[in-house]
Order: sequence, then C-alpha cells, then structure tokens
Amino acid sequence: MEHLYTPWRMAYIRGEKKPVDGCVFCQLEALEQNHQIIAYSQHVFVTMNLYPYNNGHVMVIPYAHVQSPEALETEVLTDLMVNVNRSLQALRKIYNPPAFNLGANIGAAAGAGIAEHYHFHIVPRWPGDMNFMTVVGNTRVIPDTLENTAKELRSAWHELFPNEENKA
Repeated sequence: MEHLYTPWRMAYIRGEKKPVDGCVFCQLEALEQNHQIIAYSQHVFVTMNLYPYNNGHVMVIPYAHVQSPEALETEVLTDLMVNVNRSLQALRKIYNPPAFNLGANIGAAAGAGIAEHYHFHIVPRWPGDMNFMTVVGNTRVIPDTLENTAKELRSAWHELFPNEENKA
C-alpha cells in the first residue's frame, strides 16, 4: 500500500471550524484572515482557491453578489478580464505552466460549488498533472502550501503591477 503524506492539512483538520453566515465570497475579512487574497482592484479581487485542482489555482471574484456574469456591468466584466490576464502573468512568472484552464461554472448543475456568487477560475496545467492519483485514487497532489503559494503570487503581482493600488 502506498501512502501520501500531507502534513500541512493537519492545521485545517485540527483547526476550529467557524460556521459561515451568508456568502463566503462576500466575507472579505475571513478571506483576508486566511491570507487567501492575492490582489484587489476596483470591482474584483483575486484569491486562492481553498480546494485547488492544481498548485496556483486562483479565482477572480466580483464584489457584486450575482449568480451570473450577465448581471454585471461592462466595467466590472472588463476589470474581471484584466485581472484574469494579470493572474496569468503572475502564475507564469512563478510557475511557468505551459497551459491553463480558464472558466466559470454557472449554477449548481454546472458544478458551481458556490453557485450564488459568480466567480472565474484560473488553473495552471502541466503535462501529466492528471495522473493516476486523480484518475484512480480520486486524490489531487498539491506540491506547495496555500499560504506559500499566496505569498509568492502576491510578490509576483507587486513586481508585475507596481503602480496598482493594492492592499493585499
């Protein structure tokens, strides 16, 4: 039998689980306390995905609590896509992935885990990252902690976009 050790998960397992009232994406203070936020802009923010498909999996989330992108104003959609591009640049800078998956699951039937608040995923991809662990073992192997990934992404973001006001 093979064993996969993930000691960084113990803090989550043993940690206090606080119930969330309302939308988790609307509670920026909780996301900030967990050091998940990478960057803020006028209409959206970039945050780590707590349950990533791959190392560096981030989401771009509008502040507006809407279920679908057609409910967003043009300037919000523009800001969202600008920050998708910035996320790609920051991820390329620190990980140099050869590919990405970009997209959104709109509605629970489409696979949205948080269907009530529209968000956009950016997932770095490498050849062979969908190996036997995911296919056979229904397990993902993430080679770095979320905290370290967030720290590196914030650093890359500030280097790439030094003139952007950003409290993250």
